[in-house]
Amino acid sequence: MAKVQSSLRFNKDNYDGIKRLSGESGKDFSAIANELIEEAIKARRCPGIMFGDGITGRRARIEGTGIDVWEVIRDYRGMDNNFEDLKEAYHWLTERQLKAALIYYKLYPEEINDRIQRNESITPESMSIKAPYLS
Repeated sequence: MAKVQSSLRFNKDNYDGIKRLSGESGKDFSAIANELIEEAIKARRCPGIMFGDGITGRRARIEGTGIDVWEVIRDYRGMDNNFEDLKEAYHWLTERQLKAALIYYKLYPEEINDRIQRNESITPESMSIKAPYLS
């Protein structure tokens, strides 16, 4: 992704917060600021979507749940993109929550497709290579 240099003024609390997150994560200030801005843009474009940390990094999730967007989209595809079947399978979620996941996927398909592909490629063999203490 192309980088552009720009001057940006932060209020003191935001600046301090980014510095703290930078120190905690080991990432530089610009990397943390860019992650936060990217997530804020995505969340504003897709109301009902939030981001959360997981073992494989930060992921888009349906707000108010622990369900990742990629999981819903994987299942939706498995149901031949039938929204009624999806509503039945995720009966505890509102239509609005499910539509938020579909909208997020429409806007960011590469991100979700990559996440699905990475999860589908996990095998017992690949887990023992990555985490030999589990075998």
